[in-house]
Amino acid sequence: MLSMLDLAALLLTLSALFGWINRKFLPFPHAVGLLGMSVVASLAVVGLEAAFPNRNIYEGVAAALGQIDFTDVVMNGMLAFLLFAGSLHIDLGRLRSRAMPVAILAVIGTLMSTAIVAAGMWGGAILLGYDLPFTWALVFGALISPTDPVAVISTLKSVSIPETLEVEMQGEALFNDGVGVVLFAVLLQFALGGGGGQHETGAVAIGQLVLVEAGGGVLLGLATGYAAYWGMRLVDDYPVEVLISLALVTATYAIALRLHVSGPLSMVAAGLLIGDRGPRDAMSDRTQTYVFALWTMIDEVLNSVLFLLIGLEVLVLRFDRAALVLAVLAIPVVLVARVLAVGVPPLISRGRGLMSVHNVPFLTWAGVRGGISVALALSVPDGSAKPAILAATYAVVLFSIIVQGSTLGIVARRTLRTQDDAATAADGRQPPVAKPG
Repeated sequence: MLSMLDLAALLLTLSALFGWINRKFLPFPHAVGLLGMSVVASLAVVGLEAAFPNRNIYEGVAAALGQIDFTDVVMNGMLAFLLFAGSLHIDLGRLRSRAMPVAILAVIGTLMSTAIVAAGMWGGAILLGYDLPFTWALVFGALISPTDPVAVISTLKSVSIPETLEVEMQGEALFNDGVGVVLFAVLLQFALGGGGGQHETGAVAIGQLVLVEAGGGVLLGLATGYAAYWGMRLVDDYPVEVLISLALVTATYAIALRLHVSGPLSMVAAGLLIGDRGPRDAMSDRTQTYVFALWTMIDEVLNSVLFLLIGLEVLVLRFDRAALVLAVLAIPVVLVARVLAVGVPPLISRGRGLMSVHNVPFLTWAGVRGGISVALALSVPDGSAKPAILAATYAVVLFSIIVQGSTLGIVARRTLRTQDDAATAADGRQPPVAKPG
């Protein structure tokens, strides 16, 4: 059995190797390249096992990866650092200016997508003769509807888009994660037998759960973030202030788990507060350099390991063959749900200038799913519905990161640039020179 040091060495070495190969020889964005190569490596191991069945290659590699609890590593480990790092670099002023579109996308869009995905998967299961109760279709809709903040922010690094649209997408991805996790918890409880009008899933109980989980998470993040901000303000010593930022993340997330409030939303709130107020009056220029550089590196390293793990998990998982057809169906269902979730609000609010219909194609294609959806799917208790949920989740995640992520620049150039050119032509001005995507 491998030790934790052995596993860490294996994952970091593979991340470094695949990252180097992608950078040197392949044209893909870093996250897409890592995920693609890890999936290819997983399939190669399966192929070697089939070619040399007496070598036990598969069992050895799968046993090593089986020591990693993906759900625990992502939800109770990496996610805290990645969300804080992502929110730390967001301009809070720009986010405030786009608060309404972000709220619409993160809350209303997630709820709409959950319902549409559930209806599509339930109807598809009936047509295919697969037993998937509607309650479990709702669970799948909740875990797959939020765009993954890690995947979205990582993908956007390789695409040039207008700043307002980038802020909307980053804000949506950071906040709809908390909404999706709370919704997933409620619907999972209902699917496990808490439904039928029982108290546990009554309207009042659901409202209380959302209020405590979401509101409590935000309040906790603001409280601990403000305490850390004041601690930084009272000293001017970059090693101490770096330690304060690390303590803020670990302590806040640990307290959130103990209090049963939303850890992801607490990280977003704390990160936004420190990223906005810290540089203004709590950090010297030297401290800012060290703190932001540290969290940039943490973001890059953990991103690399996370996308590698998603691809390697293919070796550990067991997919029900009967569920694979339903999994393929999940891809267009989720895309249609995304189109409606980001397209209906601009149509309803047309004329108010809140959101642009022209951005819908790009927002649809940029709805990337990632490790959070996989972690939630793996946390579903064993049962007749889990094989279909797991297979569908993996199909959507792999498609969104590899296919959508690798072609997002093309979609941006063909939709967003066309929109800008049309606007400038209408004003009688020369179209701007397009920035490289």
